Amino acid sequence: MPARFLPWLKQIPVHRPRWLLAAAIAGALAGCASSNPAYDPNKPHHVPDGFRNLYASPHGEPDGGFWAWQWQRLRSDLPADRPERVPRASVDLDRLGRPTGDLTFTWLGHSSALWQVNGLRVMTDPHLSERASPVSFAGPKRLNAPPLTVDQLPPIDVVLISHNHYDHLDLSTVQRLAAQPGGSPLFIVPLGVGRWMAAQGIGRVKELDWWDRVTVPGAQGGVSVTFVPSHHWSSRTPWDRSATLWGGFVMQASMDAAPLSLYYAGDTGYAPDFADIGRRFGGFDFSMIPVGCYEPRWFMRGQHVNEDEAVRIHQDVRSRQSIGVHWGVFRLCDDPIDAPVDGLPAALARAQLPQDAFVLPVLGETRLLRAAAHRAASAD
Repeated sequence: MPARFLPWLKQIPVHRPRWLLAAAIAGALAGCASSNPAYDPNKPHHVPDGFRNLYASPHGEPDGGFWAWQWQRLRSDLPADRPERVPRASVDLDRLGRPTGDLTFTWLGHSSALWQVNGLRVMTDPHLSERASPVSFAGPKRLNAPPLTVDQLPPIDVVLISHNHYDHLDLSTVQRLAAQPGGSPLFIVPLGVGRWMAAQGIGRVKELDWWDRVTVPGAQGGVSVTFVPSHHWSSRTPWDRSATLWGGFVMQASMDAAPLSLYYAGDTGYAPDFADIGRRFGGFDFSMIPVGCYEPRWFMRGQHVNEDEAVRIHQDVRSRQSIGVHWGVFRLCDDPIDAPVDGLPAALARAQLPQDAFVLPVLGETRLLRAAAHRAASAD
């Protein structure tokens, strides 16, 4: 089977009947694209039918790799998930609804988070549905419930989509966000994803290439958003491997006359891109870096980082404080969803870094990262 089919198929549980797999594939075919309308031959990550990583990986996915992995899984006893080890707190809905001007971070599970920056509410890769799948009746199921519903969210100003995989771009969630009372947020998406959004009836979209920047205005100064490389791939069907772009985001603002720089790595394997990003931006106050879904290493290494590699990203981008995401909700790989609870502290110890330099968030908890000197009048 061609390698381009394998990454998409890995999201369908192997124990499902063949008819169910066929139905899932058939249901996902609408809107496939096989060419790259944004192709620019002067850009090294552009190719005529899509995009590629800036740096070649020695850990590519050979033909048959997916099935070798599934055969290995059938013959192995995988560690059990312990969802109860994922720390959880009740969401402070009142606090989320007040525009205090503080810099805050609320983890909503996996790679979904809500930042409050300069009075703007910014969501990353929103996913509040039951499954990370092209169909509602099969595919990876949420093992920890979301801390709130879409209807409980405060008005969202900006949504950042790192790439189009089902655990990062959920149709139901983005459609409901687009229909929120008061108007749709601005969706900032990679090249090519705008066509998919338009097909779903979502029109307030800005597509970005790597290193493109857009400024989102706000009552307290606004936020500049830059789309940056990661080492990954994209697809929503077996036929559109890397047809749309993928990446991470840098948010820059001025808070109380002091510069503020935030980074979300997106989904990624380890690559020299992060040293490039660190050099270009000179470091970050806070970063959001994936730490889960990385086993088996021979298959996942080219696309997902483990905790040691996540710590290297933290160092490469010169992050002063990092928060670990991409764990705790969906069992997509062989490592259990709670693996980073033990793995991240151990990785920090091996790197001889303080334990508080890179932390795991609490599901639903709003972390105050920096208090505004002059809070909005509606705050306590």
